[in-house]
Amino acid sequence: MQRLSNKQLVFISFMLFSMFFGAGNLIFPAFLGRASGTETWISMAGFIISAVGLPILGVIAVAKLGGLDVIGGRVSPLFSILFPVIIYISIGPLMAIPRCATVAFEMGVKPYMSSDEGMLGIALIIYSIVFFCIVLWLSLSPSKLVDRFGKLLTPTLLVLILIILIKSIVTPLGGTTSPTEAYSEGPFFKGFLDGYLTMDLLASLAFGIVIANTIRTQGITNKRSISFSMMVAGLGAGALLAIIYSILGFLGASSGAAFGETDNGASVLTQVMEQLFGNGGIILLGAIFTIACLCVSIGLVISCSEYFTNLIPRLSYKQWAIVLTVLSGLIANMGLNAILSFSVPVLGMIYPIAVVLILLVFMDDLINSSRVVYVLGISLTAIFSILDTLNNTLLDKKITNLLQIMPFYELGIGWILPGIVGIIIGLIIHKFTHKPTEA
Repeated sequence: MQRLSNKQLVFISFMLFSMFFGAGNLIFPAFLGRASGTETWISMAGFIISAVGLPILGVIAVAKLGGLDVIGGRVSPLFSILFPVIIYISIGPLMAIPRCATVAFEMGVKPYMSSDEGMLGIALIIYSIVFFCIVLWLSLSPSKLVDRFGKLLTPTLLVLILIILIKSIVTPLGGTTSPTEAYSEGPFFKGFLDGYLTMDLLASLAFGIVIANTIRTQGITNKRSISFSMMVAGLGAGALLAIIYSILGFLGASSGAAFGETDNGASVLTQVMEQLFGNGGIILLGAIFTIACLCVSIGLVISCSEYFTNLIPRLSYKQWAIVLTVLSGLIANMGLNAILSFSVPVLGMIYPIAVVLILLVFMDDLINSSRVVYVLGISLTAIFSILDTLNNTLLDKKITNLLQIMPFYELGIGWILPGIVGIIIGLIIHKFTHKPTEA
């Protein structure tokens, strides 16, 4: 079997880490640490499962079957097109890429400007033009990802975060406080739900095509070897993510006594950096956010462009990259709050479907790749997720009493029982309709 060297695997793991590690990956664990206080490590365990464990399972699932469209094909030919398109649009120009640009602006530029809304709007337009020009320029050479990400940007990020950790240990931040109300009951499940917001499970399904192509550029052509290398890279990136999340959670928790509650993780990191490094800390934080957001945006533009080039080859890769970059820039100028307002319900709808789909992939041998199991497991999960999303948005929670009959609904994971029931019914149907092959 063809194999990459350990050095090559490390750099590809670094590259995958940098593609995952964007604005949300900085903000959410820091806020979790501050809000959960003395319950930080319980909350962090749930966060790591959903924000690290599930994405790595996603990478392995793609490596196992060969692509998101193949995974979707286990459900139906229509689903194999529809679901990937929804994922690529969601983590691409609709939400994740614009969010990266606006968060980078909020952290790197806004602190140095006046609060005049008109000036901020003009500044965001100028910033987004520069930001997305850089993203497009670097996205047009996907073969250079390992050199740019694995060998340069990721080590730079890791060194900067390590410096912050060492400084926080040498100069203690103030101590930990009691958890807020949201984290006082069920901190593990609250942390698990917070991990949704990174969108990394969805990203892992999309990044598979980029990782596979990158491995091919290293001279690996055997499918089994590519799958093995993807799994190793996924595990390496996951280990790095878990370590960095723990560091950020520690920074948030250990500064609680000094600063108290705050609205978001950006404020937490701003407070921490200012206390540790003074005004220079704000500049350093802005640099960290900018590097992280650029890496993720570039990775997402490449992933989406390669997917849509294969789906609709009428446009070339370069043309798709331009279209997606321009669209992302336009949506970025709606502002961070507007992007977050519609991203949360969309994630709540598609994330459970992605979780169940990945778990079914790992049960594939056990269920004999039965389409009826896939269809019923995914369908019942989707029905509940869609109803829950409509209830929280258009229906003003009018059917909450009906939905909360489901176990764990109050914890935000009421979709689990419908998914399990669908899988069980599918297995029963498969057992009575499937004719075993005669020896």
